[in-house]
Amino acid sequence: MKLFTSVHDVTDINSLAAEALALKQNPYAYKHLGENKTLGLVFLNPSLRTRMSTQKAAMNLGMNVMVLNIDKEGWALELRDGAIMNGTTVEHVREAAAVMGQYVDIIGVRSFPGLKDREEDYSETIFNKFVDFCGVPVVSLESATRHPLQSLADLVTITELKTRRRPKVVLTWAPHIKPLPQAVPNSFAEWMCKADVEFTIAHPEGYELNADFTNGATITHNQDEALADADFIYVKNWSAYEPYGKVLPGNEDWMLTNEKLKGTNDAKVMHCLPVRRNLELSDEILDGPNSVVVHEAGNRVWAAQAVLKHMLEAL
Repeated sequence: MKLFTSVHDVTDINSLAAEALALKQNPYAYKHLGENKTLGLVFLNPSLRTRMSTQKAAMNLGMNVMVLNIDKEGWALELRDGAIMNGTTVEHVREAAAVMGQYVDIIGVRSFPGLKDREEDYSETIFNKFVDFCGVPVVSLESATRHPLQSLADLVTITELKTRRRPKVVLTWAPHIKPLPQAVPNSFAEWMCKADVEFTIAHPEGYELNADFTNGATITHNQDEALADADFIYVKNWSAYEPYGKVLPGNEDWMLTNEKLKGTNDAKVMHCLPVRRNLELSDEILDGPNSVVVHEAGNRVWAAQAVLKHMLEAL
């Protein structure tokens, strides 16, 4: 594996999830793979779980890790080819990415969308420039349209905790105070549509995701109908795909509560975190027995470790 950007870079998602769970039982079994190898983590946006879990995963594999918060510690990057750089940008991504590739064996890149220009965001310009110019394998730490390490950890969590062979998994929209990217729901939908689950997406009218990510899912505007007999509920806010990046009025009643759980199969509640309490998810859910959000976050280590292991094996 030389590139990890989406579910499409994985040959067998069930095998990869099983490998992550095996690494969870024996974290240092492949420590020799990363000896004298370096992982570079490049963040253009804030991170807690992604940074710490990926760094821990690399350390478990014996790797050295270099972290650059380029939005705070690096030069302002120019992305446009042919640009006359007489403005605020100081370094072109062609040189920046190429130089980073001289220092590390694998690069991870995190970059959020602007939520202003859909075509620009969905073209994944920043991420693809790093892939084009760095000259080493690249793993997505979240891009404008996807968050594959999170989605793999979600699949690992469902695989680990399911109580029936083919569980019902529901992705449900939740309220928020500002527009959020579609990356996490896009990615989760894409992975669940390839997993051996019964998958439903519930959201208010106007929050349809790009159909490229939801092929195979059941989609409804009725949250109660979607939650019926659910085994896992993935709670996440996202802004509209059309009109792009917008928050539509109303829909505050979509926050998940214990009352809404009554119709489920004692569903386990998931969220990628960070979460705004009593807006996206109620205290009673987050502090109650159905929440697996911390367990899910812990599995971020093993998801990242499985991916890095495959990348090291391909060097």
